[in-house]
Amino acid sequence: QLQLVESGGGLVQPGGSLKLSCVASGHEMHYYSIGWFRQAPGKEREGVSYISRSGRVTNYADSVKGRFTISRDNAKNTVYLQMNSLKPEDTAVYYCAAVALGNYYMDYLPKMEEYDRWGQGTEITVSS
Repeated sequence: QLQLVESGGGLVQPGGSLKLSCVASGHEMHYYSIGWFRQAPGKEREGVSYISRSGRVTNYADSVKGRFTISRDNAKNTVYLQMNSLKPEDTAVYYCAAVALGNYYMDYLPKMEEYDRWGQGTEITVSS
C-alpha cells in the first residue's frame, strides 16, 4: 500500500520560495501519477500541479503557472514542488496524491477525483 508524506511547508514572506517534497513508501512511485493539491481555509481543495508516470507531461493551475515547477525523482521515490514568487493567496495546506496507472497511461494526467492515495498535508503560510 503506497503511503505519501509531504514536507517542506512553513512560513515564508511574499516573493519568497519553498520546495515541497512528497516521499512515497510501501511501493515504487514510478507506477503512479502524482498531483499536488491545496486547500485554503474556507475553500474547496483545488489542483495545483500534476506530473505523469513518465514525467514527460506536467500541468499547472493558471494561478501558479510560471511560478511553480513539479518534478519527480523515481530513484528517490519523491516528487517535488518548487514554489517561487509566493503570494499570500498561496497560503493553504498542500497535499500530494497518487494514483496507480498501467503502462498504457504513462503520459496520462488524471482528474482530481481519480487520485486515491493522499498524504496528510503540509501547511504553507505566505505573510509578511
